[in-house]
This record gives sequence, structure tokens and C-alpha cells, in this order.
Amino acid sequence: MRLKGKLAIVTAAASGMGRAGVERFVREGARVAAIDISPTALDQLVADFGADKVVPIIADLSTPEGARSSIDQAVAALGGADILWAHAGMPGPASVENLDMAAYQKAIDLNVTSATLGAGQVAAHMRARGGGAIVFTSSISGLVGSMMSPIYSAAKWAVVGLTKSLSLALAADNIRVNVVCPGLADTPMKIGFTGRNGDPAEAAANEAKVVGAVPMGRLVKPGEVADAVLWLVSDEASFVTGVALPVDGGFTAR
Repeated sequence: MRLKGKLAIVTAAASGMGRAGVERFVREGARVAAIDISPTALDQLVADFGADKVVPIIADLSTPEGARSSIDQAVAALGGADILWAHAGMPGPASVENLDMAAYQKAIDLNVTSATLGAGQVAAHMRARGGGAIVFTSSISGLVGSMMSPIYSAAKWAVVGLTKSLSLALAADNIRVNVVCPGLADTPMKIGFTGRNGDPAEAAANEAKVVGAVPMGRLVKPGEVADAVLWLVSDEASFVTGVALPVDGGFTAR
């Protein structure tokens, strides 16, 4: 077991990539505090993986209070923290023209601020345990520009920058900081990128464009991203920090 005895926190844990991460962390021996906004989805997570392995925490991570208090609750419930996968995010507005400032701010708060505050809240607890591993979720849109999602792209570039900076700041404390950069994934959030206008034909056409640009010719599966995160938080990656790891079927290799 690669995470035997580890105490892990996962945000946006109850569906998609986050859920896949919880499954892998539990399988590899960790106890997991699962943070999500959906009580129903968290209940299902506990039912599937066991109340002895998964601690559910309901929180709205788009607010500073939710981002901070959820980590504090997780640490209190687990008795510490060795791992944080700060995965929460959302697409945000599709254009900067006539920008809805409330929607813009929520996207920045969920994608960037929640990750920043989560790392800030957990760092001292990891330091007290002799180190730890933080992984953020960015996107291929945090490595190359996104024509369909400029706000999301800006936010995810910020997450990559945050990773690089914190990896230097926390290296002396034996806290490794990395970020995964998935391509478009087959998750419930997919439609938020491909079909913002509610038109199924437009969503299908946009997805086909994305798939056509991926050398491996398909979307990424949630479990493939979770596998990359599992490696980054494990001792197998003990000398890996400051890395932005694409999980994108070769999309950013051009």
C-alpha cells in the first residue's frame, strides 16, 4: 500500500476526478477527509468506501470561510494531514465581453483562492508531521490558452504559478507541491465547457473539436488523472516538486 497510514484531504471529492482520487487513496491505505458541496454525493461516497475510511465535510469552497474552515474540520477529524489534493474548480464565463463580475469572481474564488487558502491552512499541520504533499488541479488551459474559456485559463495559469512558488517556499519543510493539468475529461463538469449555451449539437461539435486535437484521440478518464495524483502524493515521487504534469494524451506536446 503506497499510502498506508496517511491522512489525506480531497476537495471536490464526491464526483468525477475527485471521487476517483478518494477511491485510490482509500485503496492504497489512506484515511480521507472528503470535502464537497453536495451532501447527497458525500453520503454516497461514505456508503461506497466506508465511514472508517472517509470523513465527509460539506463546504462551499467559493467562500473564504468555507475554504478555510473545511480544512480545519478535516485536520481535526483526521488528527493531522499528510496529503492535500486541492481539486475544486469551475469553468467560469465564456467571454470577457459584457463580463458578469459575480460569475467572474466566483470562478476566481473557486479555482484560485480556495487552493491558496487550502494550502495556507494545511501547511503548518504538514510541517508538524515532518512534511507532506500538496497537489493542485490546473488544466491544459493553464499551460496553453483556451479560446473557449479565457477566465478559466487565466485562473488555471495562476494555479500553476502558485505551485511553482509554493514548491520553493515549502521545500525546506519537506512539503512537496505539484499540479496536474488534465485535458477535457469525461466528467459531469464537461458540459460546462462544451455546452455553455445549452445546445446539445454545439456541445457535441465542441467536444469533437477537442478530441480531434488530442493525439491519442479521446478525452481523459477521471481515473487517469487520479492515478497521476496518487503517484505525485506517494513516496515514489519523493524528489518531485514544482512540476506541472499534463494528463492530456499529448495535447500540449506540440
